[in-house]
Amino acid sequence: MSKTFSGNQIVKALRRIGYVIDHQRGSHIFMHNLDKNISIIVPQHKEIKKGTLNSIIKKSGITIDDLKKLI
Repeated sequence: MSKTFSGNQIVKALRRIGYVIDHQRGSHIFMHNLDKNISIIVPQHKEIKKGTLNSIIKKSGITIDDLKKLI
């Protein structure tokens, strides 16, 4: 992965595929997909770490290429 993503970019991409913002606690945004009943926590940082990004991608069921296209 050559490109880094911010928390706001990931939130924007997840909203495009059906996730809604449930609530926010501090700098962490809790998102939920009602159809799939999946919750994802996205830190609202300038740069998301590699492991955190991989976890978000795996849990949401999209690929890194899909994420790039959504942003």
